[in-house]
Amino acid sequence: MKKLQKLSIWLLLLLLGIWLGKHFFNTPSIIPIPISYQNENGGTSGTIPVSYDPINGSIFEVRDGEVIQEAVTQATFGDLIRVFPGTYQETVYIDKDGITLQGIIIEDQWPILDGKKQLNDAFLYSGNNITIENFKIINYKGNAIMGQAGNNFIIRHNWIVDTGVYGIFPEFGKNGLIEYNILSKIEDAAIYVGMCDNVDVKFNEVFDNVAGIEIENTRHALVEGNNVHDNTGGILVFITPGLPIKTTYDVIIRDNFIAHNNTPNFGIPGSMVSGIPRGTGIVIMAADDVIIENNIISGNDNAGIAITDLTFGAQVSKDPEVEPNPDRLTILDNFMHSNGNDPVSEVKALMLTQLSELGPDIAAVGGGIGSTIRNRSKYRSFGIGSYAEPDITTSRTVKTFLLDEPVIARKITAKERSQLTYYGICAGCHAYDIRMIGPATKTLQILYANNPEGIAQYAANPIKKRDDYPEMPPQRHIDEETLLEVAKFMLALEK
Repeated sequence: MKKLQKLSIWLLLLLLGIWLGKHFFNTPSIIPIPISYQNENGGTSGTIPVSYDPINGSIFEVRDGEVIQEAVTQATFGDLIRVFPGTYQETVYIDKDGITLQGIIIEDQWPILDGKKQLNDAFLYSGNNITIENFKIINYKGNAIMGQAGNNFIIRHNWIVDTGVYGIFPEFGKNGLIEYNILSKIEDAAIYVGMCDNVDVKFNEVFDNVAGIEIENTRHALVEGNNVHDNTGGILVFITPGLPIKTTYDVIIRDNFIAHNNTPNFGIPGSMVSGIPRGTGIVIMAADDVIIENNIISGNDNAGIAITDLTFGAQVSKDPEVEPNPDRLTILDNFMHSNGNDPVSEVKALMLTQLSELGPDIAAVGGGIGSTIRNRSKYRSFGIGSYAEPDITTSRTVKTFLLDEPVIARKITAKERSQLTYYGICAGCHAYDIRMIGPATKTLQILYANNPEGIAQYAANPIKKRDDYPEMPPQRHIDEETLLEVAKFMLALEK
């Protein structure tokens, strides 16, 4: 009995000592500075480009019940905004340069931006040298993170679920890194890189979306190490005519897992991606100089890789400045299996000419010149008879498409500002003569002829008018003068 009492006393003293040590001698952990503030070099080294010097600005802290936008309003170049766990229902506009927004995750508790299906966007940035990391973003109607002509951006370690049309959407930006994000339940593209240059998309997981990763009217893009599964289409590399940028080229798709992309298409009716057949691992449409290397492409019921010219979408082949064929594609060694188990009727008809009831690992239809493939006999294929042997065996001499130095901030005139705003904001939803997310620019020119004020007023305070189009997000973060000049530019556009 005495031994039991001594043991009990000893345990009580031990617990008391632990409690005292925790409360009186514990050193609070220091939340690390984001990697973007450390000295790293870009270019061929494969690391993040320097956006600015190591941290020398202010640090703002935002806690549950406070407003992130208030910290952004106070912040200046080089400042860091730390957002602590809690739920924030707001749209954050970042129209200045050199701001980092860093979510702080504590014991698996995240800072959550929740649009509650009432707000359109979580983050909208137009500044340069912007970093957004460590946020959970849910229940928005438009986009989780949208870039509007901002350069030198870093978007990483974000968890994005059901945010409407796009998840991560940089538009008309240069020199950007999108890495280690998880995105699901997006009705267009989870990661959509539109009209950009020099962007790396690496180590993300995308699933349960219509399109997993889409590279559209973009040059110099690396899509590497991503887990792309259970979408309608996995990785898409497109040209969409009717946009200000007319080309897609110099794209590497490497070391990705692209599996079971058989989700039924739930895209917005009439949108570009609504025509993507379920069960397609990679789609190349009219893009040039694309390298596909060392991917595991499996279990995609329609086709592993589908290559086509712009006749795939008859409505989009009207732009005379767009060359419609996919040229100089290079397919290196890839591991492909169990694709084509349930092809759509058009693909099934193609494969019957090959005496196969299965869909292909690789199918190419339409025009195009100069393409090559390595070890073609490994794959069940259609339409690649003209492909030659490639001159290269690997693309690994290219470690990154990020630039060695950050892009210098644009110096623009008032006239250039309206054009840049149209490219960076409007053109992603309003192509010139085809439907994308919103009506074509030509349609708006008819509806608002000689009435730029009407466009500007509607853009600031839009009202949903048609059930077959998604609700337009308000553009009230753009000043009235710029909105009016953008409307004038849109009405005068001829192609």
